[in-house]
Amino acid sequence: MRPAVIVLSFNSEATLGATLERARQVSDEIHVVDSYSSDGSVELARGAGARVVEREFANYGAQRNWAIDNLPIASPWQLHLDADEWMDDRLVAAIQALADEPEHDGYFLPRYVRFLGRVLRHGGMSPTWHLRLFRSGAGRCEERKYDQHYLLRSGTTGELEGAMIDDVRMPLTEWIARHNRWASGEVEELNSRETGGRLRADARGNRAERKRYLRKQYDRLPLFVRPPLLFAYRYVLRRGFLDGSEGLIFWVLQTFWFRFLVDSKIWEQRHAAGGA
Repeated sequence: MRPAVIVLSFNSEATLGATLERARQVSDEIHVVDSYSSDGSVELARGAGARVVEREFANYGAQRNWAIDNLPIASPWQLHLDADEWMDDRLVAAIQALADEPEHDGYFLPRYVRFLGRVLRHGGMSPTWHLRLFRSGAGRCEERKYDQHYLLRSGTTGELEGAMIDDVRMPLTEWIARHNRWASGEVEELNSRETGGRLRADARGNRAERKRYLRKQYDRLPLFVRPPLLFAYRYVLRRGFLDGSEGLIFWVLQTFWFRFLVDSKIWEQRHAAGGA
């Protein structure tokens, strides 16, 4: 199999090179959809042989679906990556080993986070599984404001060995700023009554559907109680503490602070609506 690779980028000069280097090992067709980067991302991508299109960014779901609908993709298969996600040798080999007409219509890839220079291996999120490789025409991205997953319109899914490494290189100041925006997006999504184009929650479904089911259970817990419970689960019960200082910073910020911020914005919204 030689899938088309579609990469989203924005000021990604620090990580895009590694992503494209691994992508070339599995593909002869690489597309980069850039959101008007001000660094050297576009030049780097073109120098690596990628076809570059620049498009204003609204949200991840909209950008990914625009790429699916509008890029001149020639391959019957597509592999979707972010500019800071590079594939390890095992995942490259697993994709190379797939037949032109494999058993399934889509494949889940395991993803690990590299945070402050350390690949996190514990905490119940190592790995997370994402549907990123699928037959052209079979896959679509959720139309959510935050935490979007790809879903398969029809057919069956499989899983591949190896890993995508989500190589977080941005300073903590930028990381926090982005998560503040994403917290607002999460609140919008929770208030939305839209159901179309969403992944279903299913305790017996595929990896993503089971994750969404567990997320629905989390959402039913009381505000301000659920963030510390989630932190205790991930950092203590799922041994996130084994990832050292980098893990401590990540789990406090990602699991406690971010989720507490979401709850605070929900409370603020409800409080304002009550006229207090």
